[in-house]
Amino acid sequence: MKKITILVSGKGTNMQHIFQAIKNGILPNFIINLVISDRHCYAIQYALKKNIKAISLEKINKKFISNEINNFLVKDIPYIIVLSGFLSILDAKFCKKWFRKIINIHPSLLPKYGGKGMYGIKVHQEVIKNKEKISGATVHYVTKNIDSGDIILKKSCQVSLEETPISLSKKVSLIEKEILIQSIKNF
Repeated sequence: MKKITILVSGKGTNMQHIFQAIKNGILPNFIINLVISDRHCYAIQYALKKNIKAISLEKINKKFISNEINNFLVKDIPYIIVLSGFLSILDAKFCKKWFRKIINIHPSLLPKYGGKGMYGIKVHQEVIKNKEKISGATVHYVTKNIDSGDIILKKSCQVSLEETPISLSKKVSLIEKEILIQSIKNF
């Protein structure tokens, strides 16, 4: 079985999509072996309910979070590490060690609307503020530079004149689910 370790900070919506894709046979030969969060969040509760090993590092100094995560990963080496709304920044040493094994899903068409501070609803607010006609999502490799790793897959959607950050978020969320599952399948 190919092990997926998931790093989360919030609800873990994409983590739940991965879990369902495994359960439904869309991702055969994969298991989620570990979920790690950098704060108290619903994703940890969800993982535990599904009998997935889950660890919260909420009390760890963010300066040392990459080292702590690495300590767990070397005990049970994953096939792939998926950032699913993970908000902590992984350090350069960690990114180099796990190079081409860490992927992230981002709610924009990178390189647009990426980088520090660009996550969640903030991305959609900027897209609408700048009157973009298309948006979407991108799966990319994680490197020491935020949202700058090689693109694995991206898909776009139209941004209507009546679009709100919430409605755009819902559109992009559907795309995220699709391309994240496809990226893992093709990994």
